[in-house]
Amino acid sequence: MNAPESIRIFVIEDDPVYAKFMQYVLGLNPDYEVTCFGTGKDFLKKLHQRPAVVTLDYALPDMPGEAVLRQIRDFDPEIPVIVVSAQDRIRTAVELLKAGAFDYISKDDDAKERILNSIQNALHQSTLRREIGRLRQEISRRYDFEKTVIGLSAPVKNLFPLMEKAAKTNITVTLTGETGTGKELLAKAIHYNSDRKSKPFIAVNLPAIPRDLVESELFGHEKGSFTGAQARRIGRFEEAQGGTLLLDEIGEMDLNLQSKLLRVLQEKELTRVGGNEIIRLDVRIIVATHRHLETEVEQGRFRSDLFYRLLGLRIHLPPLRERGKDILVLAKHFLDRAAAENNLGKLRLSEEAQQKLVTYSFPGNVRELKSIIDVAAVMSEGGEVRGRDITFTPLGTDPSALSKEMTLEEYTYRLIRSYLNKYDNDVPEVAKRLDISKSSIYRYLKEMESAGI
Repeated sequence: MNAPESIRIFVIEDDPVYAKFMQYVLGLNPDYEVTCFGTGKDFLKKLHQRPAVVTLDYALPDMPGEAVLRQIRDFDPEIPVIVVSAQDRIRTAVELLKAGAFDYISKDDDAKERILNSIQNALHQSTLRREIGRLRQEISRRYDFEKTVIGLSAPVKNLFPLMEKAAKTNITVTLTGETGTGKELLAKAIHYNSDRKSKPFIAVNLPAIPRDLVESELFGHEKGSFTGAQARRIGRFEEAQGGTLLLDEIGEMDLNLQSKLLRVLQEKELTRVGGNEIIRLDVRIIVATHRHLETEVEQGRFRSDLFYRLLGLRIHLPPLRERGKDILVLAKHFLDRAAAENNLGKLRLSEEAQQKLVTYSFPGNVRELKSIIDVAAVMSEGGEVRGRDITFTPLGTDPSALSKEMTLEEYTYRLIRSYLNKYDNDVPEVAKRLDISKSSIYRYLKEMESAGI
């Protein structure tokens, strides 16, 4: 087993006695590899070795400490520099910290503990920065356009040029399409391929927020601005500062709030609820809706001025039923993912399963397909997803069926119908799965179908 790599720490100190002190104190940690330099020039000759941390004496014999700091920052601004100085001047400390020093420590009786703690903090922050950088690279790869919107159909290929234009600019983007087509995923892809990718991506699902709290959620509030406001809270616009804000289902927004949103977008500033402070904004806006906003404007449910302010670059996501063989491309993609996540080995779709998928209308679009494939993967046997493993919406093909008022008899009938579809009208098998008698199945079918349900 390989020994862990040493952590390289460079000490720049012209006082031989204090240099030995630093060498001893830091050398007590077996993970630290400590090298001391008496001059700035000697140190700069070795800077290419990329130390993990540098401690810097402010007063060097050959060059000012701030000059050494500047060259370190020019070489690699991620290298933390801890200034250790006999000078205890606040102004000097502040100037060096502004210039990029990680910490400023005076050579006093507490210096030993402060230096050790500062180095540990610097190393910890460096590790976090590297991890954040790695995660950002991973996210960027994950949201590569062709990995985000999977498909070979013409409607999908037509999306890529628009997505690239959206990513290269700050224009407002309006994403339209039915529920489940992947509008939020596309918004993330635009953000993580833009210059704002290192800043936050904030998504707000407007219909999920109680109407009387939407203003506070978006714009924030001050303590005591309304009952229950026990502390100041920044809103989603402020959270997205420098990044991207997705306003999902913008067509559901109340008319009164639409006027307030319009003002914020026009002025690029906001005032928290109950406050007076004006907060300048630098936020890229993406909106998404399954509604036809032009119709909403015509019927007086959406402000025309806000509509034109938001319109920007419009990208329409086609429903899955219009994407042809993309259904199978996506199904295989989701199947591979489900198999990996559940340790199921390599899975394939049988011809019967494929035929069943391509002849279904998918009212829930890509989201519904993924859910169907996740279940099918678990139900599969022998490395193959069979036709009977493909189960569509339990209450029929209408995903809103649960919102309809029905009797228990009607629900039971729909459930039986779903199982009969899954098990190819094998009544004994369905009776076994539902733990009811075959005669009960025949009775439900006869009664419900006689009633025209």
